[in-house]
Amino acid sequence: MTDLIQHALQPFTLAFMQQAFLIALAVAIPMALLSCLLVLKGWSLMGDAISHAVLPGVVLAYIANIPLVVGAFGAGMVCALATGYLKENSRVKEDTVMGVVFSGMFALGLVLYVNIQTDVHLDHILFGNILGVSWRDVLESTAIGAVVAALILWNRKDLLLYAFDPQHAKAIGLPVSVLHYGLLAILSLTIVGALKAVGIILAIALLVAPGAIAFLLTRRFDMMLVVATLIAIGSALFGVYVSFFIDSAPAPTIVLTMTMVFIAVFVYQQWQIARKAPARG
Repeated sequence: MTDLIQHALQPFTLAFMQQAFLIALAVAIPMALLSCLLVLKGWSLMGDAISHAVLPGVVLAYIANIPLVVGAFGAGMVCALATGYLKENSRVKEDTVMGVVFSGMFALGLVLYVNIQTDVHLDHILFGNILGVSWRDVLESTAIGAVVAALILWNRKDLLLYAFDPQHAKAIGLPVSVLHYGLLAILSLTIVGALKAVGIILAIALLVAPGAIAFLLTRRFDMMLVVATLIAIGSALFGVYVSFFIDSAPAPTIVLTMTMVFIAVFVYQQWQIARKAPARG
C-alpha cells in the first residue's frame, strides 16, 4: 500500500513535473476566463487566427535576438489589427479575412523558420514543451496570467455588454474601440503566455473548450467564469498528472481531457432533455 501511494505521488516529487504543474495552472486560469468572452462574442476563430499568426513573430524575434514573447505579441497584434482593417475596408466577411490573414502569417513563419539555424524545435513552438520549461518560464507565464486575469475580472461587466451588444455599449458611453482592441491585446498576450506550455496549435483548444463547457452548464456570466476556470484547472492538472504515467505529451493530454469533459457534459444535457420531453408531452 505504501509503495502504491509513493508511486502515485512520484510526479509531485520531481522538479520538472512541479514546473509543469505550475505553468499548466498559470496558463489555464487566464485562458479559461478569456474563453468565456470568446465563446459569447463568437470570436473562437479569432483565437485560432492569432495563435497561428504568432509564428513569424517568434522566428523574427529569434533572428533579432530579442525575447520571443516580444515578437509573438507583436505578430499577434499585427494579425488582429490587419483583420480589423480588412474587415472595415472590404466586402469580405470577418471569418474569411481571418482565414486569409492567419494562414498567410503562419505560412510566412514556416518559410522563415526553415531558412534559419535554431536550437528551438518547431514541434515545441507548435505543440509546446511543458516538460522542458524553466522556473523563469513559469514566472513569466504566471505574471502574464495574473495581468490578464486581473484585467478581465476588473472589466468583466463592460466586456460582457460589449460581447453581447456593441451598439448598446457605445450608446451608453462605453469606449467600444478601447474594449475591442484591448480584448485583442489581451488575447495576444494570453497566447504568448501559453506558448511555451502548450504551443501555438493546442492553445486554440484552451481558448475555446473551457468557455464552451461552462456555457452548457450555466447561463450566468459570473458563474460561467467560475465553472470555466475550475474545468480548466482540473483538466490541466489531471492532464499533466496522467501524462506522466501513460508516457504521453502533457499538452495534448490536457486538451484531450477537456474534449472528453465537453462530450460528457453535452451527452448528459441531451439525456436530460430527452428525459424531460415525455413529461412535457
